[in-house]
Amino acid sequence: MPSIVPHGPGSAQLRVAVASYRRGRARGREAGARQLRRDPDVSDVLLIERNDGVATLTLNRPESMNSLSRELKQALVGAVEELAADESVRAVVLTGNGRGFCVGQDLREHVTMLESGDPAPLSTVVEHYNPIVLGLAGMPKPVIAAVNGMAAGAGAGLAFACDFRITAKTAGFLLAFANVGLTLDSGVSWTLPRLIGAARATSLALLAEPITAEAALDMGLVNAVVEPERVLPAAQELAARLAAGPTAAYAAIKASIAYAASSTLAESLAKEAELQTAMGRTEDHRNATAAFVAKQKAVFVGR
Repeated sequence: MPSIVPHGPGSAQLRVAVASYRRGRARGREAGARQLRRDPDVSDVLLIERNDGVATLTLNRPESMNSLSRELKQALVGAVEELAADESVRAVVLTGNGRGFCVGQDLREHVTMLESGDPAPLSTVVEHYNPIVLGLAGMPKPVIAAVNGMAAGAGAGLAFACDFRITAKTAGFLLAFANVGLTLDSGVSWTLPRLIGAARATSLALLAEPITAEAALDMGLVNAVVEPERVLPAAQELAARLAAGPTAAYAAIKASIAYAASSTLAESLAKEAELQTAMGRTEDHRNATAAFVAKQKAVFVGR
């Protein structure tokens, strides 16, 4: 059974992850110089690229390791809601620009607001984080996190709310809430124990120590660890594969798993029967069964 940091604090990977987190502000601007195409109605802090049914959401505050400012959180709330309702989008990729995936709340903005008496820092969990996480986890299509760098605090929560996590070898995770005297938010109390178990989740949250990508893979927190330059391409390749699949069935599978997490076996069986009946009436099911009989490849349209 691997420890929380199985390679020890002196491991090269851990040093890279921690250093990336601490030096992000100084180096992020240069690393974030690449230009990404974006929808004209989306804020510069959040970029959206659409390609053949796959929408890529890029957190675009590289100078602060994509920390979550009020502007970025508001943009995320709107974008997640929009993509969930857009039938032309059949899979979503979430990533960060520059050296970091997302290091959580923008603490500089947070402190400034607290000192000015602005109530926003105390309401941001309900106003922003909760709808973002509910939108990602409940998205009626697959969501893949391309974790290109450190994912800390609420940034880790965003990654945990996705269906898949493709992670760079140089990336890491840090539940930094306790380090600033806060408890968990962004759904971490729900998602993390379901991913790695209650004991490991409690250890990660209380000790607030960073873990490497390889350690995260060992404990089942991520699906794959790849070279840094392969993170986004690998995530988009997976998204393209899923986008060509039975996305209506994917939505039902996600819904049934989420429902079963807090339901009895009898209730879960009833939900499965309800969803299976609905899926049996879909065009995808009819096409797939006809293709099977004809020994042809099924073509899915997502309805």
